[in-house]
Amino acid sequence: MSGGAVAGLIASGAFAVLALFGCFVLLKLGKIFDEAAARVRQTGIAIDEGTARVRQAGATVDEVNVALAHVNKELDRIDAITANVQTVTTNVSSLTSLFAATVGGPMVRVAAFSYGVRKAAAKRTRSEVESRVKTQMKAERTTDARQGGR
Repeated sequence: MSGGAVAGLIASGAFAVLALFGCFVLLKLGKIFDEAAARVRQTGIAIDEGTARVRQAGATVDEVNVALAHVNKELDRIDAITANVQTVTTNVSSLTSLFAATVGGPMVRVAAFSYGVRKAAAKRTRSEVESRVKTQMKAERTTDARQGGR
């Protein structure tokens, strides 16, 4: 074997090792690409789930906005009712003051007069009852004294 044949043999052996190493690298690179593809698929699924959740959240936000609009309408109605109640309260207060000013004084006088009349009537009735009791007691004493003296 000549030197050129040995060199060719070494070169072909080196090329074979290099080819095996290239196959090994391509095999590893294929596994990496497979793993990357699997990750991309998982990411796609996660993105789809996230998109569905975002859509659901958007629908929920829309429902909340509708509910808040309804609440705002009701609050406007309550504000109107409160204003009307305040007006009614003011009117009733004014009417009460007017009634107290116009009728209150005479009513107090009538009440005082009726109280005095009741007291006088009660006193008169009491004095009549007391005088009848005294008269009856005197009559009983005189009757007892006459019967005891016989």
